[in-house]
Amino acid sequence: AEMGLLHDCEDCLIFQQHWMPPTEYMRGPVTKHWIIWHHTAGWDNPFGTINYWAGDNRGRVGTEFVIGGQHPDNVQKQYDGKIVQAFPEGSYAWHTGTGNSAMHINSVGIELCNIGMVQNGKTYVNTPIHPDQICTLDKPFRGFSQYHRYSDAQLLALKDLTLHLANKYDIDLRVGLYQWVKDKGAAGFDVINLDFANHNRGLYTHTNLTSQKSDCFPQPE
Repeated sequence: AEMGLLHDCEDCLIFQQHWMPPTEYMRGPVTKHWIIWHHTAGWDNPFGTINYWAGDNRGRVGTEFVIGGQHPDNVQKQYDGKIVQAFPEGSYAWHTGTGNSAMHINSVGIELCNIGMVQNGKTYVNTPIHPDQICTLDKPFRGFSQYHRYSDAQLLALKDLTLHLANKYDIDLRVGLYQWVKDKGAAGFDVINLDFANHNRGLYTHTNLTSQKSDCFPQPE
């Protein structure tokens, strides 16, 4: 059940708790050395995303944090930028797709509510998406030129949460995605180097770990 707002006074991050049942994640505490960004390829509601994980039959799948977004209809924005925690601090669940590795256990996952790729003005489930919510890339990314735009509120929440976690767990954000983007621009999101990630603690997007995913995509903002 939703447990209300929490105010982490260490650096004043405000988020809500909406924990999955204990059978849907692995209890810690474990230390955290990596941060992994994802997006859901789903709808705007972070509570709905967590409920889906809690009720599916895939086992203990999920990320600790989910950030709500805008609905593709451009009308429903009540969840935009809301940060929700899916299980207790120091716990973990399957999210990297890299096996039972140290990075899987010792990483914090952040999931952005986002419908993903766009084709012909429609989402991948063939529903309309408002033109204001379409991001058109200069170069295709993982086979698609258009994606559902991450909102300004989401990106601000992602920044705040990422900095909060880096400070909390002493994670060097300059290692991984940041350096690749600095060196290669948007192509840094397309760098796939699981061996490097496994051996170098830092910040990565799911796309840096596998060629099979397109979350997160390199929106210019």
